[in-house]
Amino acid sequence: MDETFDDAPPADDIEEEVGDDDEEMEEVDVLDAPDDEEPPAARPATERITTPYMTKYEKARVLGTRALQISMNAPVMVEVAGETDPLKIAAKELRERKIPLIIRRYLPDGSYEDVSVRDLIID
Repeated sequence: MDETFDDAPPADDIEEEVGDDDEEMEEVDVLDAPDDEEPPAARPATERITTPYMTKYEKARVLGTRALQISMNAPVMVEVAGETDPLKIAAKELRERKIPLIIRRYLPDGSYEDVSVRDLIID
């Protein structure tokens, strides 16, 4: 039952392979980004081109974010009347348009629009 394994390479081969990499190293130039590129700009609210409706994905994100804030003792913007579930409180705030959040919608050209939750139509 005494088995030995002779599959390991000799130690001399390993040391030779490590030393060969130093000769093959090349010098690499790092290029700077051009200065003429401006960061994406926000579109003014008067030039809004996205839909005035809140998408189901935005609604889910807003409700989840606001419920997390409420669960971490953020001030509630509506009358809760004994309600303790943060998600239900967030849904009530959304129905009454009291959620103090802004959605950033990115556009294909790299710019974005900031839209207040209060300004969106919710179905």
